[in-house]
Amino acid sequence: MFSHLFVGITDFDRALAFYTPLMAALKQPHRFTDPGSQRAGWQSVPTPRPLFIIGRPLEGEACFGNGQMTAFMAASRAMVDEVHAVALAHGGTSEGAPGLRPQYHPDYYGAYFRDPDGNKLCVVCHEAESSTATGA
Repeated sequence: MFSHLFVGITDFDRALAFYTPLMAALKQPHRFTDPGSQRAGWQSVPTPRPLFIIGRPLEGEACFGNGQMTAFMAASRAMVDEVHAVALAHGGTSEGAPGLRPQYHPDYYGAYFRDPDGNKLCVVCHEAESSTATGA
């Protein structure tokens, strides 16, 4: 369904310092960094799409949108915990600690945070705890 997601940022170096360890914790491989265009991207695995790209907009300044959120899939609940901690350690702010959100479904385990520009992000595992603990 998606080719790529583009998240606007205002300070490329600050955003790169935030997203590089975040994407490493999500086990998403780095695809490119172009300081000239102030863009960087990571690709999905095992397929090369969708790409996740950060960059300065071609027109105007980046600003976060109310009601917009990018959610990343985590392989386990432990990964949700790790990614949330990495985000906070690299300039993110918490919008909801890791935990079950049964209002979405019984196994929804997610965490919410904002990047240094205010973009709202989520990391979520949809698997039951026993599935993620055994790798099933």
